[in-house]
Amino acid sequence: MRALIAALTLLFAALPALAQDAWLQVEARPTRAEAEDRARAYASVFPDVAGYEMAGGWWAIVLGPYPQDEAAQRLDLLRRERMIPADSYLSDGRALRAQFFPAGATGAPAAAAPATPTPSAAPAEILPPPESLAEARYSESLLSQAEREDLQRALAWFGLYTAGIDGAFGRGTRTSMAEWQARQGFDPTGVLDSRQRAILLSAWRAEEAALGLELVRDDRAGIEIEMPTALVDFDHYEAPFAHFREKDGSGVRVLLISQQGDATTLFGLYEIMQTLEIVPLDGPRQRRADGFSIEGRSAGLASYTQAELRGGLIKGFTLVWNPEDATRMQKVLDAMKASFRPFGDVALDDALAAPDSAARAEMLAGLEVRRPERVRSGFFVDGEGRVLTAAEAVAGCGRITVDAGVDATVTAVDTAAGLALLTPRTPLAPPAQAGFRDGMPRDGAEVALAGYAYADLLDTPVITFGRLAGPGGFDGAPGMLRLDLAALEGDAGGPVVDTTGAVLGLLLPRSAGGARPAPEGAALARDAVTITAFLTANGVQPRTDQPNGALAAEDISRRATGMATRVACWN
Repeated sequence: MRALIAALTLLFAALPALAQDAWLQVEARPTRAEAEDRARAYASVFPDVAGYEMAGGWWAIVLGPYPQDEAAQRLDLLRRERMIPADSYLSDGRALRAQFFPAGATGAPAAAAPATPTPSAAPAEILPPPESLAEARYSESLLSQAEREDLQRALAWFGLYTAGIDGAFGRGTRTSMAEWQARQGFDPTGVLDSRQRAILLSAWRAEEAALGLELVRDDRAGIEIEMPTALVDFDHYEAPFAHFREKDGSGVRVLLISQQGDATTLFGLYEIMQTLEIVPLDGPRQRRADGFSIEGRSAGLASYTQAELRGGLIKGFTLVWNPEDATRMQKVLDAMKASFRPFGDVALDDALAAPDSAARAEMLAGLEVRRPERVRSGFFVDGEGRVLTAAEAVAGCGRITVDAGVDATVTAVDTAAGLALLTPRTPLAPPAQAGFRDGMPRDGAEVALAGYAYADLLDTPVITFGRLAGPGGFDGAPGMLRLDLAALEGDAGGPVVDTTGAVLGLLLPRSAGGARPAPEGAALARDAVTITAFLTANGVQPRTDQPNGALAAEDISRRATGMATRVACWN
């Protein structure tokens, strides 16, 4: 951008010198504080930024002044390069009053001969002349229904009108017209004259043209929707998505979602979308019986996804953009929401895929899948699906999920004991819950561990058999159990059970024993006495299982894996 500014400076320096009589008005703000903030932002790029109070009570940020011919060229170039808002226009300075920026500047600009704001999209020589209020009312009365609706659409585009597009100029339309007039430095009468209507409509059409909003009909996906065709290009199909890639570095991407399915498929898609890199973790989510919406926000990425289930077909879309372009992209999103229309009884064929998709790791239908920062184990401790896990499993996590991707919150943590209690945001019905052993088996007794030893590579927990070496840590610390058992990192937080299926303890991370990790083939667990005290103190009534005879290995495995669950940490 610095290079572009330098080139512009050389270009305009070469133009013939004329009378300095025009300003580029780039923004107007309702308060001085907001205007000063914006003026400072522009001043970091442009050397000739000034701020003036306006007649309508707003505060204007302008560039210049420049000779009239130079100003028109500069306005056109800067708008095309998207360095200033698309509704920026030329001003003769008559609406500008006391100067407030740069600091210490005073006085008002000398008004020049040309007339009021003149955007490059509608040059001064073709704009209608200013009209009196009576003339404005008369010219307005001659407008067709379509022309009146276009004015409302233009006002809505700039965030000034929120009611229905009906062509009726009631109180809401008049108020938005007056606000637009005030922002532009006109007398806020609430009636636009012919000149003002031309300025408003040209600014609106210039922005729409820059986005290329057009109704796109995809017969294979069975979806019709307005899309920013100046910002995206069709790329390929990879079921259940039609991919539209960014164009000319716009940073914008679009997916059309189209697949056959039922409510289970819809809910699965809802979970899958949240594992994709294009859907940041922060942002509201809403799931209904017949649809869902997901908003994602991060410092460098924003996205919105919606999908709905109708008659065995799931249709929707995703829009991805750069948060720095939020104002413009909100207009695109509003247009896409309003125009989205599924049609027909078709959906993308599951066989549709990019030629190289099968060879791409860490991808889902051509999209990068977000991997959790770490995956550990946990186990259900009551019928509502609350989960006990290792404190290390949830430390520093932006988001935590249990089971098959259910969001959970940390209810309690005891870092000294290495325990954490999680509560799912959606109540779960676990297939089994922990029953804790009252008392200790003999040293050398057989034990089993249920855990997600292989992190997220396997969807089910793995059983590892071993033996109880004795009570106490490797240094004799109380409240622990020593195990002769070959555990892996993902096993931490999993339940350690005896041959009756009762829980003896919770497996701790290998580093829990002190400065050095546990030796190979050995592990530490937090004992049941410490666990039950922790649960009771935090509102969970632990269940006690009395020894009732040894179970077969397969029964131990079924009981332990039924209570075990995956705990994923996301950032």
